Amino acid sequence: MNYYTFSGKEKTTSFVLMGIGVIALMVGLFSTDISSTRFWANILLEGLFFTFIALGAVFFMSLQYVAQAGWGIVVKRVYEAIGTYLPVGLLVIFLVLISSIIGGMKGHSDIVYDWMQKGKTDPSSPIYDELIAKKAAWLNVPFVLIRTIVVCGTWIYMAMKMRKRSIEMDLTNDYLPMHFKNMMTAAVYIIFFGITEQFMAWDWVMAIDANWHSTLFGWYLFDDMWLTGVIATILLTIFLRKRGLLQNVNENHMHNLGLWMFALSVLWGYLWFFQFMFYWYTNIPDEVVYFQIRIDHYRVMFWVMFCINLLLPLIVLMTRDTKRNNKYLVIIGCILLLTHWIDAYVWVMPGSVGNEWHIGILEVGLLLGFIGLFIYVVLNSLAKVPVQVKNHPYLEESVHHHV
Repeated sequence: MNYYTFSGKEKTTSFVLMGIGVIALMVGLFSTDISSTRFWANILLEGLFFTFIALGAVFFMSLQYVAQAGWGIVVKRVYEAIGTYLPVGLLVIFLVLISSIIGGMKGHSDIVYDWMQKGKTDPSSPIYDELIAKKAAWLNVPFVLIRTIVVCGTWIYMAMKMRKRSIEMDLTNDYLPMHFKNMMTAAVYIIFFGITEQFMAWDWVMAIDANWHSTLFGWYLFDDMWLTGVIATILLTIFLRKRGLLQNVNENHMHNLGLWMFALSVLWGYLWFFQFMFYWYTNIPDEVVYFQIRIDHYRVMFWVMFCINLLLPLIVLMTRDTKRNNKYLVIIGCILLLTHWIDAYVWVMPGSVGNEWHIGILEVGLLLGFIGLFIYVVLNSLAKVPVQVKNHPYLEESVHHHV
């Protein structure tokens, strides 16, 4: 059996979750207790979190093309399917940008990106902000829109192009030229992504706290993307194996994926702690402001998220056996996805809603809704092509992978 069937039960589950998300959206739109900033900040949160998973999966796939790694070929369709969420997720982020632009042009203060508010860069305005004015060459609406459209369009094009060629390779015996084209596309993608991911990290996340800056923040988000992409790959691979698919995937492949989850978790902890300790030690007011509000008003989330994201994989996944055990991988993967969602919550909320944060119907409902949307898009894409790669120069190496 080489095709995944998106069953009626799985579709119903995804639709129910999306329905909960729609209800939460309606509550957010019409409830007088929920501000416009909180509403859009939650949409941005979900947009960023699930888009970053897709970006991480596409990057990981591209990296294996460039490195000519053979072991991951048997799960290549999983990377590709996760990557198909990119257009949906990026559209959500773009809508939040547009909402802030419109609100800012009208002079509203209840927007996610405060720097977009009319008058912020005008010295004669009562809301003039000198620091934001100094960044106006970069943080201005036309330039942000152009960057977002060009960068997102290029990401989507290259990801879809690599997937299209990969599928076409199974339809012909003359597949090597397409493989080499994918290697070239992947090489360009990695370079382009490595540069432009920094831009989007600044524009989409760091710009929420527009008076703060960090040269390390983009790399911190990059590791988050990569890690959550690997975790999603692990969970989907185990799901497919339980359905009797991906029969060439064995404990050695899961061991490698578990190694990546372990290594990227440690790297994430290093980047998080290095950035925090560096700013804490220097104690420069315009730099510590980012951490000040998070420690004062998000203390439990801030510290618990860090400890779990670093210590749980560090302790549990240290041994060889746990990285080969599906039960451990699923449990650790699900916990880490939740705590990285909390990490994303801590990126977005302090700079947008300040200390008036909540975990309520809107937050939980939107999370469930976007889980349903992500599941539907990914599984629907997966069902359209054979899950097992047929033609690839490293396929035999991957099938017989052993560590």
